[in-house]
Amino acid sequence: MDSPLKPRKVTTQSGEDSLNCPLPPGWQSYMSPQGRKYYVNTFTNETTWERPSSVPGTPKTPVTQKSPLPAVNGYHTPLTPAHQLEPGHMSLRKIGRDPQSPGSPSPSPPRRQTRDGPVTINCVTFPHPDTMPEQQLLKPSEWSYCDYFWADKKDSQGNNTVPGFEILLQKQLKGKQMQKEMAEFIRERIKIEEEYAKNLSKLSQNSLAAQEEGTLGEAWAQLKKSLADEAEVHLKFSSKLQSEVEKPLLNFRENFKKDMKKCDHHIADLRKQLASRYAAVEKARKALTERQKDLEMKTQQLETKLSNKTEEEIKKARRKSTQAGDDLMRCVDLYNQAQSKWFEEMVTTTLELERLEVERVETIRQHLCQYTQLRHETDMFNQSTVEPVDQLLRNVDPAKDRELWVKEHKTGDIRPVDMEI
Repeated sequence: MDSPLKPRKVTTQSGEDSLNCPLPPGWQSYMSPQGRKYYVNTFTNETTWERPSSVPGTPKTPVTQKSPLPAVNGYHTPLTPAHQLEPGHMSLRKIGRDPQSPGSPSPSPPRRQTRDGPVTINCVTFPHPDTMPEQQLLKPSEWSYCDYFWADKKDSQGNNTVPGFEILLQKQLKGKQMQKEMAEFIRERIKIEEEYAKNLSKLSQNSLAAQEEGTLGEAWAQLKKSLADEAEVHLKFSSKLQSEVEKPLLNFRENFKKDMKKCDHHIADLRKQLASRYAAVEKARKALTERQKDLEMKTQQLETKLSNKTEEEIKKARRKSTQAGDDLMRCVDLYNQAQSKWFEEMVTTTLELERLEVERVETIRQHLCQYTQLRHETDMFNQSTVEPVDQLLRNVDPAKDRELWVKEHKTGDIRPVDMEI
């Protein structure tokens, strides 16, 4: 049984309609299921209600939206937007490049497009740049990951392409590595502090100049003691660096790499599914073209009585063409659903990556602030260990020292006199 969508073809002989006036090359006239005549360019799949002029060109009034389906027995069905196919899908589609956004590299082939219709690049469909409507950014007030990484980019060798999500993922993994290296830097700082404290403590026990006496001797003894105090300060500083800076940097997002690998696999699987659905669309499109050509040939042979084909054979060819058209529409719907799912996951995951990056930077900032605070405290404590030394040095009095030494070591204060005869 014929499909209820099957239109009635109006063409009588090649390139002529019921007005007996020749149509431009490549144009055919058809009757819609509602009984209205329309015209299809078999070269470009363009469709118009108005009879095209004798000069081939872009139709004035297209029947369908951009990128119409190839005709199913001449009947063109507009595509259903992917976000309307499944409940809960986001209404926002892929975001166009903002005029002030960073320059995006030219994506690489393969690409497929009709005139002014959507462009398919690496199995992802984008609006045609010449006819793309204004598209709002998801986060217009900021430079968000979710708005600027939809296209693929050529690798450094220029041979292969890297998905935009992979670029974001590598940034996150690099951030993880940078955080690890910062923790290693702090570890080296801790080692220096520990070694410095050890040497200070050892020096404080040195016996050099231990026999200095008086007020200068007291100051010298205090200076040596201050080294021991300072050594204790640096040991505490190194201990706090380890507990309050190094360990938190190492422990932050401990399972980050594992989580990122899950995200990578998930997005990659969705992209593979999209590629598979796109391949199915291309296969169905090719099958439809072959069925249409077969139907056209048989119809023309019957009309020109160049063959003994029966009406039943024509009906059979028409049914196959209609079925091929239905298969193509089903494949396109499945492709759009897959692309919509990939789109949603890209938005969700890139926003999460953005949040994690903000968290990483803020965490590092906080711990580096803790480092500087501890350093200030260390300087302050070191200053307190030196203050007694400064005080004693200010009190050093050579006269006082001499007095003290004399009092301690005097043997008598009676001076000798001359002997008398």
